[in-house]
Amino acid sequence: MVQLKSPREIETMAAGGKILAATHQRVREAVKPGVSTMDLDQIAEDFIRSHEGATPSFKGLYGFPATICSSINEEIVHGIPSPKRVLKEGDVVSVDIGVFYGGLHTDSANTWAVGVVDEKTAKLLTVTKDALEAGLAAAVVGNHVGDIGNAIETVVLKGGFAVVRELVGHGVGHLMHEEPQVPNHGKPKRGMKLVHGLTIAIEPMVNAGSANTRTLGDKWTVITIDGKRSAHFEHTVAVLNEGPRVLTR
Repeated sequence: MVQLKSPREIETMAAGGKILAATHQRVREAVKPGVSTMDLDQIAEDFIRSHEGATPSFKGLYGFPATICSSINEEIVHGIPSPKRVLKEGDVVSVDIGVFYGGLHTDSANTWAVGVVDEKTAKLLTVTKDALEAGLAAAVVGNHVGDIGNAIETVVLKGGFAVVRELVGHGVGHLMHEEPQVPNHGKPKRGMKLVHGLTIAIEPMVNAGSANTRTLGDKWTVITIDGKRSAHFEHTVAVLNEGPRVLTR
């Protein structure tokens, strides 16, 4: 069911989103060769819990064991933090985090280079980030979910990359995953019409090679089928009459 949010609820989500943005900044500062994904997880959890009333959204969600999803190189999403997963020079790591604050969730993700990366990887990150911005710009009252997906996919294809189709953005707020689903591909004026008070997580997942994926034996980590790299950027946005308001900058 689609759950529209009141002005008060959107302000609460913005407050949670501010904590979430600051959490990403703390994690980003720690991303360097020799750091484990478990180290990043601990930094994120400690920082979120240092804010009164804030807790990690992901920990325990559907049985997920950690605060962050940490996905390295060919891992697209849902990587489980581990002391054995140590970042190396030239890697990329995607970090997806949720914050529960004031009874409401916000959700965002970033992909960061570890040290210096090759030119194609750098382009992958830039194009995916640009695709997110295009999707956010399309999140206006009167547009449809398909307009968001079309805006994202247009940027990705122009950049020479592939959109992951099995994984989608989503409504967010009272639950981490609400209706509607927000695919990263689509046709203009198709799908649910966007209305004032809708809060959604827009999250392009973009592969350097094939769009196809497979899930590892841990039943969480989704990877590219050809072993090529992937990037993931995400923001929570409120669709408002005055225009889209990104709540997790």
